[in-house]
Amino acid sequence: MNRSFVARNPSVLIFLALLALFTLGVTILSEGFGVGMVSTSFVKTLGKTLCLCLVAVAMDLIWGYAGILSLGHFAFFGLGGYMIGMWLMYERTRLIVVDALAQGQLPPTPQEVVDGIGNQIFGVVGSSDFPVIWSFADSLTLQLAMVVLVPGLLALVFGWLAFRSRVTGVYLSILTQAMTLALALYLFQNDSGLRGNNGLSGLQNLPGVNASQDVVSMWFFWASALALGLGYLLAAWVVSGKFGSVIRGIRDNEARVRFLGYSVEAYKLAMFTLTACIAAIAGALYYPQAGIINPAEIAPIASIYLAVWVAIGGRGRLYGAVIGAAVVSLLSTWFTGGQAPDVPLGFYTIKWVDWWLVLLGLSFVGVTLFAPQGIGGLFDLISDRLRPNRHGADLGPDQGSLREKEAQQ
Repeated sequence: MNRSFVARNPSVLIFLALLALFTLGVTILSEGFGVGMVSTSFVKTLGKTLCLCLVAVAMDLIWGYAGILSLGHFAFFGLGGYMIGMWLMYERTRLIVVDALAQGQLPPTPQEVVDGIGNQIFGVVGSSDFPVIWSFADSLTLQLAMVVLVPGLLALVFGWLAFRSRVTGVYLSILTQAMTLALALYLFQNDSGLRGNNGLSGLQNLPGVNASQDVVSMWFFWASALALGLGYLLAAWVVSGKFGSVIRGIRDNEARVRFLGYSVEAYKLAMFTLTACIAAIAGALYYPQAGIINPAEIAPIASIYLAVWVAIGGRGRLYGAVIGAAVVSLLSTWFTGGQAPDVPLGFYTIKWVDWWLVLLGLSFVGVTLFAPQGIGGLFDLISDRLRPNRHGADLGPDQGSLREKEAQQ
């Protein structure tokens, strides 16, 4: 008997309900729409955390379910931020330039406006000409499409080249890391067209919107919560059907799945491209809340952190990826933001700003050695204890018989 998607995945409904309650609670306590108990800066922190949870879900799909340890998914995250950042910076600068030129005696020509925008954006790198990649920066619709198309195309090309060569394991991880490093080094150059090391800034201001940051931060928080909910639902749907079964089969025994006649490379490529697009959408929502993006955000270490989050939360469990990203991200903000009190030992004072990465590394090692199922594994232990142990009970007409199918219900 075929059960519904919700019946087969009750955790999805629970997650969405908790996410909705969390979103409602933050809204009521916010400064923009509530009683003001939660500051605007913390609302932005929570919104960014939801975006990190979404990219962690993408990482869990490709690593926890497909068995591909990608050390380059934060590159797609950053590219999504760059794509939306181009429009935000262009449109904001255009409004400033148009307002400044309007003070003159003669109305500005379209070319004067374009030249003024170019000088404002690229003057910091000694240029005033718009690179080709900025061709659609004046169109929000096209740039939103580029958020998905550019990272998706990069993942498609890279994945096709890697998977058709049957590169697997640690070699594939090294290749993804090399791709990320190459992209970061390219973006650091001033002639990359994205302002080199300066990156794109002022992204927190929505052009043409006369609203305070209290309100804008809540808009982005809602958008981040909606994206996480839809992304989680999509991920759960992908892994619950036949596609998910094949993907898990590839993870566990690729040779056997290939022997059964499945196109392993096609399944891997589809999963790699899908997760790249999810990561890009998360980045497009993250960086307007951060306000700035530069090539350092795409450095390989960021993708390694992403893998650590998923491992701590529990890979192979979508909710585990969310828990890991949320816990580590919020703890990182607390420890590195100077909010955690220093610990004086007499001969030495522990300053968490300096020791946070050490603590994170030790946590990763500890989880790997002693709790390989991560934080999410605790829920499995709880559910196992709540589930009645019916093994050995009289379940059939024959005394002492064991019906496994009945025992699992």
